[in-house]
Amino acid sequence: MTRSLPAIRTLTDGELKELFQLAGWVKAELSAGRSLPRPDQTRTVGLLFFENSTRTRVAFEQAAGLLGHRVVNFGSSGSSISKGETVKDTILTLRFAGLDALVVRHPSSGAPQMIARHFPGPVLNAGDGRHEHPTQALGDALTIQEAKGRIEGLRVAIVGDVLHSRVARSNAWMLSRLGARVRFVGPRTLMPSVTAKLPAKVYYDLRTGIEGADVVMCLRLQRERMEDGHVGSVGEYARLYQISRQMLRHAAPEAIVMHPGPINRGVELDDAVADGGQSVILEQVKNGIYAKTAALAWSIGDLAGRAQA
Repeated sequence: MTRSLPAIRTLTDGELKELFQLAGWVKAELSAGRSLPRPDQTRTVGLLFFENSTRTRVAFEQAAGLLGHRVVNFGSSGSSISKGETVKDTILTLRFAGLDALVVRHPSSGAPQMIARHFPGPVLNAGDGRHEHPTQALGDALTIQEAKGRIEGLRVAIVGDVLHSRVARSNAWMLSRLGARVRFVGPRTLMPSVTAKLPAKVYYDLRTGIEGADVVMCLRLQRERMEDGHVGSVGEYARLYQISRQMLRHAAPEAIVMHPGPINRGVELDDAVADGGQSVILEQVKNGIYAKTAALAWSIGDLAGRAQA
């Protein structure tokens, strides 16, 4: 069975549980030095990136390789897209390129869903606009589960530029549905104007927002947001919302610190926290590969039933 992965929010409870368990199984197998079962048929996975993202692209390349599939890279720069071809026409063309699945990153929210309507195989969302980044959330959930032994009942504070963050949205949906209590913490100018439908409680004061939190997840401050008036200056943001060693004392004693990367050191985090014993940022990077491997296998139909084996 093949299926697309456009968003965490659209998954059924059964699909969410299956995907999460599969990610844990994939990591357990690979960490033990065991190779994943080879597929009956080698497939070709197209990586269609309308935004630059070396880390996400490379992680999906690794994921396809671990599953025994081929990868074909496509980018908007230097392609027919840069000459004015629409995304729809590009996808209609790619249907005849022998691709079995597509991994899509796009600056417009909803682009993967639109692409899935014109592509016959599964489409995985590798980040779309301000909407979602499902595989990042899957890897983050795996990291939290390993570090804390559970997700249900944990207090998770997501700090920073929530307004522009697809990572924040996917994590809020993922973690809340796994039983965590999620908070959004940040300045009013970097918070969505409508938060009633998002599964998180909003805080504008950093100390109050992370009080007693078991997980503190920082978001990257996008420098371009300073130019459109959302943030007065980097210094002002760091003064009010940086997670420093002193500020981290207000979280739970055994709180872990996360960041999807890349980190602006001295802005979202100080060096003592980023490199400290409570940081699990490097584990997030590792788990991102396992998560993408699981997501690709889940979409293509590989490893069916393995997580329950």
